[in-house]
Amino acid sequence: MKFFLDSANLEEVKKACDYGLVDGVTTNPTLLAREDDDWRGLATRICREVTGPVSLEVFSEEYESMLEEARNLLKLGPNVVIKCPCTQAGLKACRTLSQNDVAVNMTLVFSPLQGLLAAKAGAAYVSPFVGRLDGIAHDGMELVRQLVTIFNTYQFSTEILVASIRSPRHVLESALLGAHVATIPYGVMMGLLKHPLTEQGLTTFREAIYNLEMDKGPQEY
Repeated sequence: MKFFLDSANLEEVKKACDYGLVDGVTTNPTLLAREDDDWRGLATRICREVTGPVSLEVFSEEYESMLEEARNLLKLGPNVVIKCPCTQAGLKACRTLSQNDVAVNMTLVFSPLQGLLAAKAGAAYVSPFVGRLDGIAHDGMELVRQLVTIFNTYQFSTEILVASIRSPRHVLESALLGAHVATIPYGVMMGLLKHPLTEQGLTTFREAIYNLEMDKGPQEY
């Protein structure tokens, strides 16, 4: 399973890359707006920092404007993936871009039929938003399960990129269901490493080492 970092913070990107955890990055206008930097320059630096795909989202909701923005976004790095919303205009833009060998991440997917349409339009990725579905008392992981079944049945090359991840549990369930990618906020990604028994074991080891050192007594040289 591939891990993408869901962040526009360059320091988070660098730290996660140092751990070898980043196969790609996803951004959106909200994440870019949180950073005190020109978003174009920031996006360019992220593209240079990461060898994998970097998703950059179009701002417009109209087909022609989406294509124009996509052309400008592609200039920011050779690994740019264009994010389009799962709307009629977004679907049409996805079709046009994919036919011109541009990778598209179809975002804001909340139903299996939306994901199916995105795959048929040639999207490289579809992004089911599991956390937002959970937030309105729906089962976000059920959507992932349905998409995995559909894509496997019809052998789509489109990858399922699980988004709106809120907890390590979302990552685990995505992996168990066979999703191709999880895009994870930095805090959640670091949380994957934590387990109380690991901390307990380290405490026990520290105590044992301390006792061993105390038993040595004065050293003769």
